[in-house]
Amino acid sequence: MTAAEHPDAPTSPVTPHRIEVIAVDGIGEVRPGDDVAGLLAEAGLRDGDIVVVTSKIVSKAEGRIRQAPDRGQAIEDETERVVARRGDTVISQTRHGFVMAAAGVDASNTEAGTVLLLPEDPDASARRIRAGLAGRVGVIVSDTFGRPWRNGLTDVAIGVAGVRALDDFRGTSDDYGNRLSATVTALADEIAGAAELVKGKLAGVPAAIVRGLSHLVTDDDGPGVRPLVRAADDDMFRYGSRDVVFARRTIREFSDRPVHPEAVRRAVAAGIAAPAPHHTTPWRFVLVESPETRTKLLDAMRAAWIEDLRGDGFGEESIAKRIRRGDVLRNAPYLVVPCLVMEGSHTYRDARRNASEREMFVVATGAGVENFLIQLAVEGLGSAWVSSTMFCRPVVREVLDLPDSWDPMGCVAVGHAAAPPRDRAPRDPADFIVTR
Repeated sequence: MTAAEHPDAPTSPVTPHRIEVIAVDGIGEVRPGDDVAGLLAEAGLRDGDIVVVTSKIVSKAEGRIRQAPDRGQAIEDETERVVARRGDTVISQTRHGFVMAAAGVDASNTEAGTVLLLPEDPDASARRIRAGLAGRVGVIVSDTFGRPWRNGLTDVAIGVAGVRALDDFRGTSDDYGNRLSATVTALADEIAGAAELVKGKLAGVPAAIVRGLSHLVTDDDGPGVRPLVRAADDDMFRYGSRDVVFARRTIREFSDRPVHPEAVRRAVAAGIAAPAPHHTTPWRFVLVESPETRTKLLDAMRAAWIEDLRGDGFGEESIAKRIRRGDVLRNAPYLVVPCLVMEGSHTYRDARRNASEREMFVVATGAGVENFLIQLAVEGLGSAWVSSTMFCRPVVREVLDLPDSWDPMGCVAVGHAAAPPRDRAPRDPADFIVTR
């Protein structure tokens, strides 16, 4: 794809030699119902200017003020997903798609006993402000974000109207002839950060004009902030410490997209990090990558299942219905058979302790499988653990040429989900806790 085919590709090699950032003074306290565009009428805006307005005054004007003796409840109400939590600090994803501290709920620069919520629709707010201003100008609504791996805060755009939000240089070449494959500049965020230099946090200046970037001002309102918000499927860091365990979901319908074997091997590395008794390594993961082996395995398992069902007295119609449950394994693009190995286990003189010894190893293997499934989810892969290999272990060992000491512990279907998983059924942890 060439740069010209990208909607946010640079339209010209314009590099301004002078940019001015001008504080807008005299706005004063903003109240619900105030017209933000009207408050900017005397700011001296010129054609080609970009005005950056802090979200706080937009929220105040739109009545996004909440009496909140308990700020935590306001954060919970504004949170779509908790990404991470440490003590009282919560990193949340809002319904806008922003990942930020406290879901954007702010207790600063507002009256005691109140908090400010983000604008309901920051892009719509930016469009309304722009519509109320004279001339050809752009509008950015900004807010303060922290950033992973970096200390300190900076302002970024949460609402955009009439400003090109991104410059996409992918497909172009630098002066040395190197092809650019990942360079996308967040223009709106850079402008928001520059404006914050004159607004400050305590100066009472809620807006600034950025002058000298008229080539970034567009005739129409444009797509808003959406191009700046990374899609979940492209987010390599989507799962924070709070929700990485919940990322694992059972997926039974897969797309045709192939599975990268190295992603599965990285998941195995997570699997073998599980705890185990006696410093042993009870996990083995058989990666069924050969189509011929896969078909042979599933056909042999199906034949063994049918034989068992007939022996149980089931009719052919009932058998056919039950056998269809195994389709998830046939339809998945990749299969893994986790196995339990009892090497290093202790042998006792009584059956009670020998049974407990095996149970220890089974629990350890289960922990390894869970680690494996969670890491698959972190890799962007869906999975379904199916118990079927446990019911025909001799057949599985024969087809996969496994030692007699390896006990297959189910089969994992792996692939890219064909559709988002259904929401989990609500469960109250209190229902599963007994305190003594």
